[in-house]
Amino acid sequence: SDLFLSTGQEGSSLQQDCGRQDMAGFFDKLSKRIQEVDSLLCVGLDPHKSELAEDSAEGAFQFCKKLIDETKHVAAAYKPNAAFFEVYGAEGWTALDRTCREIPDGIPIVLDAKRGDIGSTSEAYARASFEGLRCDSVTVSPYLGGDGVQPFLKDGTKGVWVLCKTSNPGSADLQALQLPSGEPLFIHVAKVCCNQWAKEHNNAGLVVGATDVDALRSIRAAVPSAWFLSPGVGAQGGDLAAALESGLRDDGMGILLPISRGISKAENPKKAAEDFREEINVHRAKKTGAK
Repeated sequence: SDLFLSTGQEGSSLQQDCGRQDMAGFFDKLSKRIQEVDSLLCVGLDPHKSELAEDSAEGAFQFCKKLIDETKHVAAAYKPNAAFFEVYGAEGWTALDRTCREIPDGIPIVLDAKRGDIGSTSEAYARASFEGLRCDSVTVSPYLGGDGVQPFLKDGTKGVWVLCKTSNPGSADLQALQLPSGEPLFIHVAKVCCNQWAKEHNNAGLVVGATDVDALRSIRAAVPSAWFLSPGVGAQGGDLAAALESGLRDDGMGILLPISRGISKAENPKKAAEDFREEINVHRAKKTGAK
């Protein structure tokens, strides 16, 4: 596979992007898991109050444990959303820790916490994510610039998902602003993140909502090998087929699709997860020309 090969001169930032990885890096682990279960499905662990048998930290944990048990055979990764645990205070943080421990070894964890601050504070956030909770990757805001993201990137075995073009309607308020160069801000974020900030370990991916297929297409063109975390399929109305057509790399990889309520609220979450994997793989096969 040419998945991890350099596409140009080492010194040329214009010819590098997030797809090249150090061996044993985060995206190697993710790719290994994807190949093992033939799945790009990332199961979102979002214990909304309305879905819990009991409105408590224990209720949140039990909700997640059940989802993990029912989907671990098809999950390429899990994405616990910190907010739904933090709402329960100290007990909620313990429940988040227990949830992360419940996820089987070998399945990458995406901590959805959207961190980002000045360097020393980001350093503490990174330690909390990677050492405290032992997560493999975390979502991060790029708004403070490279020095705010750098503490999350310094360990090549850990991954960072940088907010690029998010799935919410208000994302265009800032992310789509046109720069003097003529390109939208989200394209600049994609290129500076992949070609500059993460060039040491190439361990950054991009959060690109599945709800904006034009943005998916243009970001894929700007950083051809990058990994995308693309929420928005299911409850947010994203079109799975269009998102995959625009966001997949030619090798049928490069995009991780988080789905939470589409699985957790289904009558049979296990079957829902299996059906999502199957539907995703139908479109992957079309993209790669597989029979």
